[in-house]
Amino acid sequence: MFGDAAPLVLVLILDGNPSTNESSHLALTSFWNKLLLAVSKVLANSAGRPRKRTFPFGAMVLDVVGLTKRYSSIPAVNQVSFTVEPGKVLGYLGPNGSGKSTTVKMLTGLLLPSQGHILYRGDDIQKQLIEYKSILGYVPEDAQLYNYLTGRQYLQLVGRLRALPPKVLERRIDDFLQLFSLYKNRHSALSSYSKGMRQKILISAALLHNPEILILDEPESGLDVTSALVFRHLIRALATKGKTILYSSHVLEVVEKVCSQIVILHKGRMMANDSVENLRQLMQLPSLSEIFTQLVISEDTEKLAKEIVEAMEQ
Repeated sequence: MFGDAAPLVLVLILDGNPSTNESSHLALTSFWNKLLLAVSKVLANSAGRPRKRTFPFGAMVLDVVGLTKRYSSIPAVNQVSFTVEPGKVLGYLGPNGSGKSTTVKMLTGLLLPSQGHILYRGDDIQKQLIEYKSILGYVPEDAQLYNYLTGRQYLQLVGRLRALPPKVLERRIDDFLQLFSLYKNRHSALSSYSKGMRQKILISAALLHNPEILILDEPESGLDVTSALVFRHLIRALATKGKTILYSSHVLEVVEKVCSQIVILHKGRMMANDSVENLRQLMQLPSLSEIFTQLVISEDTEKLAKEIVEAMEQ
């Protein structure tokens, strides 16, 4: 989207970070103004440049082929392949250390694969990573936000980096803040937000530019019961609109209700790739939780829980 000018914004963000003196309102205001000015200059400078080619016309299918990531010759993800189709929600499951987060980072372009390919509309994303990221919405597992910005300022920053027209951006920000019950806190610093409120800001930022692809890593983390229910209906509505969605989570019950297809990962390898219904029939088990236990968990979980209680009482 920004071509060669994009790193300039990142440099200013890093060099101008006033987090060491958050009590200084003047420093925060100065930094914020400088940052917005930098974004405006980048957009202005890039406006006259020839546009890079867009993705070829075709179905908005995300194909993962033989994806592998090694660290010091040890594979964190090993020969993983699956397809996420438009209008479908793929649930990506696995215990801690199974390679889920590593896969998500490769899917978002934050990590380079050691081997294999990620294709969108039949084209390798590494060939045009900027274009791919421009149609991608990402909710990370950890809510790493600029705490000295307000909720509204953070969304303005994201929207301007996404080059959204000002009127469209302001209207969407107002709508999201109202719909996510954040409007009355719009001028409060993110440092004062609860975990659930910060998660809503992350979700809003991921949806702000109406992306074609959504990569969601533990997206319900910190949400209260009502917000979580709204979010599940939101995922279904987005799928109905033809979005391509990958949903990575530890919460099996949510994945079972929201996702049309399941990939189960264990020690970097894919253990299953099918619909929940087909997995139930194949393994003759009634729930995703029992399927997951059968495929991934080797220890007796009930026995382990009792041993923890015994250790606590000794």
